[in-house]
Amino acid sequence: MTLEDISHLAAPFGLFVMGARHGTRSDIEDAGETLVLLGAGQEYWAHFTAASEYRDDRPNPLDRWSKRVIGEIAQTLGGEAVFPSDGPPYAPFIRWSLETGRFFQSPTGMMIHDDAGLMISIRGALWIDSVLDIPAAVAPSPCDSCSDQPCTTACPVSALAATHAYDVPACKSYLETDAGQDCMTQGCRVRRACPVSQRFGRDPEQSAFHMAAFKG
Repeated sequence: MTLEDISHLAAPFGLFVMGARHGTRSDIEDAGETLVLLGAGQEYWAHFTAASEYRDDRPNPLDRWSKRVIGEIAQTLGGEAVFPSDGPPYAPFIRWSLETGRFFQSPTGMMIHDDAGLMISIRGALWIDSVLDIPAAVAPSPCDSCSDQPCTTACPVSALAATHAYDVPACKSYLETDAGQDCMTQGCRVRRACPVSQRFGRDPEQSAFHMAAFKG
């Protein structure tokens, strides 16, 4: 089995391999297993909105879709699926992501991915009972070569900035205003300002779905 094999299984659902690391479920590094992170790719939204979970008017459609789809992939591979929504206790997805070498801390504090930019949607992870070959992640953070760093000034209320932690109350208060409807319908301005995010692309309807879930 290879990461390419996993990519082929994930692609029909619009998912892609965002990164991988060696270790075990007991979190001992280099101890015989591989963790593979699967995230929403550019084709994911069309697959999700065509699924029964999106249309059945039951709670948490995306989490249910992710568990079904990634659970099926795990079963095919003889692995185990883990999800960010499982818990408490919750699996350390942020630490796992940074340990793959494909995620970095952006100047605003949010994680940035080498391909997806700030448009990160990790839908789940696979534990595989073997040590898969993982290409060396040698690229520096894309933020290192971003001289303007537009993400640091994009938020109208400075909820996300380089100088302080994420001000969630300020963010949600802004989303209640008329001006905040731009973020609600098009996606977070900070995420959209990132040049890597712009190259990755995302359907505005997908961003609106995530923003509605965030706002509650």
